[in-house]
Amino acid sequence: MCAIVGIYGNDNAARLASLALFAMQHRGQEATGISSSCDGKIHTIKNRGLVSDVFKESALKILKGNMAIGHNRYSTAGGDSILDAQPVFAKYKLGEISIVHNGNLINKEEVRKDLIDKGAIFQTGMDTENLIHLIAKNTKDRLRDRIVEALERTIGAYCFIVQSRSKQFIIRDKYGIRPLSLGKLNSGGYIVASETCAFDLVGATFIRDVRPGEMLILSEGKEPESIQVYEPEFRPCAFEYVYFARPDSIIDGKSVYKAREDMGKALAINDKNSKSKYDIVIPVPDSGVPAALGYAAESGVPFKYGIIRNHYVGRTFIEPTQEMRNLKVRMKLSPMNSMIEGKSLLVIDDSVVRGTTSKRIVKMLKDAGAKEVHFRVASPEIKFPCYYGIDTPDKKELISSNMTKDEVCKYIEADSLEYLSIDDLVNAIGNDRHYGLESFDGDYFVKE
Repeated sequence: MCAIVGIYGNDNAARLASLALFAMQHRGQEATGISSSCDGKIHTIKNRGLVSDVFKESALKILKGNMAIGHNRYSTAGGDSILDAQPVFAKYKLGEISIVHNGNLINKEEVRKDLIDKGAIFQTGMDTENLIHLIAKNTKDRLRDRIVEALERTIGAYCFIVQSRSKQFIIRDKYGIRPLSLGKLNSGGYIVASETCAFDLVGATFIRDVRPGEMLILSEGKEPESIQVYEPEFRPCAFEYVYFARPDSIIDGKSVYKAREDMGKALAINDKNSKSKYDIVIPVPDSGVPAALGYAAESGVPFKYGIIRNHYVGRTFIEPTQEMRNLKVRMKLSPMNSMIEGKSLLVIDDSVVRGTTSKRIVKMLKDAGAKEVHFRVASPEIKFPCYYGIDTPDKKELISSNMTKDEVCKYIEADSLEYLSIDDLVNAIGNDRHYGLESFDGDYFVKE
């Protein structure tokens, strides 16, 4: 899920990179890092924590130069060591490089074992480090050629930015699973970022999305150079629209906010009781808000903020442990007792993964005096692990893999429970393309 950014051709590159990472903090809260390039040297600062904690003025003064790459970490591979923070830096025959990566490589262990057998020494547990070794061991004279050959042994979901001492190489896998967009900075130079919400903060104009299977090369005094490394087999991740992305982002040409609003409208259309049984529609903030607004608009049931969120607490889904997720739910959400007491509530959340958060929300609302709590989910049942960059690696963690809908309803203690269908999800996003729906239908389209 991580966030990546590249800034090229701007004297405030590291500062702009830090602002872009701040805008994309929702994609990773565990660690953050930036590498800048100046006078033939790459400088890197990375640490655990939030962007605002790590990149204070003293750090930004060290990161000089007109090009920089950055990363917010959400761990799906590797551990919680600071060594597993990005960017990943190395010195090799052609000089110095630094790499940031969003995604997950499904053949990581096979490639790593082969590299170790041939003498490679790994410093981290991350799949990203595979690419560093594959590039370093290659004998081609140009970095671009080394990257292309390294990609031949790289299977899975990936958006990479590889920074040398003078260039940036931007690569998106042929499925386009994770988003990546190119923009022009109003103050000069280019930006590449996981989400377009970063463009708004740094003052950049959207140019286009990086195409699936494409490598862009940014170099001094030139327009971005495009090399189509692989023929596209476009399968963008549907979960970006359900939960990951910020609602003000445009992902592969589609508004995240509108998609979520349409998911809510579809829930209302399929809910036979929507006009008679519920007093108010309330969202689980913040990711459930657009769907709840869509439901209310379609059904005529009044929308109310019945749950208030403490915005000083981060996203619970991307916390690395269940214990921390549980604690943050208690810290983050508070019911509006006077609004919900004695009422029949229609509660909308974006998804149900493990079920523990939903159970706590239902209990919280009933303890606050709600007469009934009907739970609606603006996505299908999550029945299968995702190996492309979502933290659901084990089927036993997914409640819908182990319980029927009625059993889940009983577990979370709701009065009723309904999910969005896969067809309605696709129609809400736009049925003009195929999506990565592996969490819902088990179709693992990336093959080793």
